[in-house]
Amino acid sequence: MTLNLVTTFLLLTTTLLLLLPTPSSSEFACKSSCGSLAIHYPFGTGPGCGSPGFQPHVTCDSDHQTLTFTTHTGSYPIQAIDYTNQVLYITDPSMSTCSSTTTSNGFSLDWNAPFTFFDGNIFALLDCSTSSSPLYSSNTTDVPLCDTSNAPICSLLYSCPAISLLNVPISTCCIYTPVSLGPSFEMDLKKLQCSSYSGIYSFHGAETDPSGWKFGIALKYRFSVDDGYPRACADCEKSHGVCGYSGQYNSFTCSCGNGMNTSTNCYFASASWSRGSRTVPLWIGIGLISSWWLVVAWIL
Repeated sequence: MTLNLVTTFLLLTTTLLLLLPTPSSSEFACKSSCGSLAIHYPFGTGPGCGSPGFQPHVTCDSDHQTLTFTTHTGSYPIQAIDYTNQVLYITDPSMSTCSSTTTSNGFSLDWNAPFTFFDGNIFALLDCSTSSSPLYSSNTTDVPLCDTSNAPICSLLYSCPAISLLNVPISTCCIYTPVSLGPSFEMDLKKLQCSSYSGIYSFHGAETDPSGWKFGIALKYRFSVDDGYPRACADCEKSHGVCGYSGQYNSFTCSCGNGMNTSTNCYFASASWSRGSRTVPLWIGIGLISSWWLVVAWIL
């Protein structure tokens, strides 16, 4: 009788422990930083982290050292993230700057990505064909693709030692503003017949000195249609957790430092250990196991 009772309790304990499993390696993947960059919602460091709408576009490498923005035209290192103004700053290794010049195919955003160009971005297309490029179309019914009001930027850029090595006339430079890119945000330099481009998102108080300009691309992002920060995610991050998602319907999860995922936050009182659709509150699990073994000890 006593042996059967002990066996029963052992089986019940084992069953409960199966409901409170050690999370898998993928559940440990969500980190609060990638290299020197702090990671907050909607971004994440891997699958199941951050927002599912952003995960395909912003990723952290396996060593958690480099955060990268990816489109169909390539992958680009992320310099900084302004979470207050919701702006992502990226660099393009194929972009021409005051310190280097290289050929490029251009830069484009994916049509379904939750990003747009931030106001103030300036694209200077370099070494463009003035005879056959659509930038210089003589058709007066077309909307001009070159912004002549910002033409001085071209002459300043060509004063850079690296860009001056192109040894081409300044007239082959075209200031191409984001509004000209159209709804697909496509900048195809081969189609436009230009060899390279420069992206400038800030003059950094040095309007006449291109060596002090901020070269790169600034992208505005939105959380959702109403652009509201999810309350559940704010509570999760306040408890030192990392926001993520799981399951068939990408349900919200809060990834905690000890590897435990919860549907709320990382505070002990509301934490739960989960596996699939089976969830048992931690305090209930500990209480039941303790009570069972107290009964077994009393009987024996």
